[in-house]
Amino acid sequence: MPRGLRLELPLHPLHVTQRGVNRGAVFVDDDDRQHYLMLLAESARDHELAVHAYVLMGNHVHLLVSTAQARGVSNAMRQIGQSYVPSFNRRHRRSGTLWEGRFKSCLVNTDQYLLTVYRYIELNPVRAGMVQAPEDHPWSSVHANLGRSADPLVTPHETFLTMAPDALQRAEAYRSWLRQGVSDDEIAAIRLHLKQGRALGDQRFQAMVEKTLGRPASVRSPGRPSRSQTSIV
Repeated sequence: MPRGLRLELPLHPLHVTQRGVNRGAVFVDDDDRQHYLMLLAESARDHELAVHAYVLMGNHVHLLVSTAQARGVSNAMRQIGQSYVPSFNRRHRRSGTLWEGRFKSCLVNTDQYLLTVYRYIELNPVRAGMVQAPEDHPWSSVHANLGRSADPLVTPHETFLTMAPDALQRAEAYRSWLRQGVSDDEIAAIRLHLKQGRALGDQRFQAMVEKTLGRPASVRSPGRPSRSQTSIV
């Protein structure tokens, strides 16, 4: 059976996650992490990809990206994998697949949904018990988004820029946003939309995606959907 097309729309943010096969490590050391980010930067240039947020974990990655190119995100991820996996296998004397199938993704509405995904991604190391605060994790966009250091890989989304009129105020507003954490309902909704590859947003946004792409955009589950399956706000 052919694999279904992803929900991708030019200029609309996409939350992407990719996990190691059998939950195995996809980064063994900092050289691996630096190489992955280098390939991400190259792929971003080749496919006009804007990276708004990212985090590299031990056995998976999260990205929040957008591009003006049709199918640009899929092409960018394919390019990264075609270089990263053979290099990883050579370095660590292994063979075979590295990733657990195709990457998962969901479109994200450009309002508070988007800012919640920012927060979900950059708080990932805290939820995993790796660090006390998101800025304690070195392999994350949080340092750029909090104004702690420059990261040429990170491009703030327009919605992120509306948080405050200047960089200092924006960093403080985002720091406060991060401190609020992510609720259980928000986590459940994000994970469900990623799992099913649907559009994370309100019903109007989902209806627009369905009309534009001609494919289902809302989550499907047995029985009546809970509020956490349809909304995160």
